[in-house]
Amino acid sequence: MNDSFPHPNPSNPHAIGSLTNRQRNITKGHIIDSKTKSYGIFPFFDPLHQEFTPGQRISDIFPKRFSFNLVDKKEKTITHAHKLNNLILSNSSPSSTTVVTNASIKDNIATLIAHIHQANSPLIKTIHHTGFITSSKAKLFTMRCSINQACGKDNISKIVIITDSIHSVKHIFDSSVYPLQSHSAAILSELRLFFNKSQDNSIEFWECPSHLKWRFHKDIDKDTKSFKPTPSFPCKILWDYCRKSNSDDIIKQWKNVLSSLRQ
Repeated sequence: MNDSFPHPNPSNPHAIGSLTNRQRNITKGHIIDSKTKSYGIFPFFDPLHQEFTPGQRISDIFPKRFSFNLVDKKEKTITHAHKLNNLILSNSSPSSTTVVTNASIKDNIATLIAHIHQANSPLIKTIHHTGFITSSKAKLFTMRCSINQACGKDNISKIVIITDSIHSVKHIFDSSVYPLQSHSAAILSELRLFFNKSQDNSIEFWECPSHLKWRFHKDIDKDTKSFKPTPSFPCKILWDYCRKSNSDDIIKQWKNVLSSLRQ
């Protein structure tokens, strides 16, 4: 058996091409994930976390403390905008806080912003930048930071979260195993403490699509896109970003093959 070493690949010593013939024959099952091995970023799963234990979950103990308000596709856009305006007016009490979130990705750099509105208080803007991250993870991280800040404010009994990514919000209450699970567990733990403070404490999640051009979300969308951060290298690449990037490349190549066959 030829056990000679192949040509080295200095850019990635874990690449399949760096294995000997004998190592290739021994390797069975899943091939070594070169990107995950190289960058050292792994998703964290904890299915036994108390926040996902049946009977102890937020949805089991506090089912009436949180709610989702989605856009009714049958109603006119202006109708939902009026609902959001009335929501702001009805939550003008100092004991309520409204958080508008948004995330934008440009040139693989994500900008995440949250605007926190509270009566008799100045607007609070929180800004985060990160590179090579999926939009779902970026938006859920923004949600995590926003809820953490809102729950940490004194004498707050009601939190209203307004976002254009209501599907990311639903991930918070997903007890299955998935890459964003660690963020969900952290958010649920924060909400558990918030709900335990008072039986009157609650949180509402409202959907606000970008095309609605609602004034408060329009402001934060403008802020998000106004930043032009320069990435600092070396930069880690997350596992789910690598998987999505690889999938996109495969789909693009497949479409090119189909296109060439049709010609």
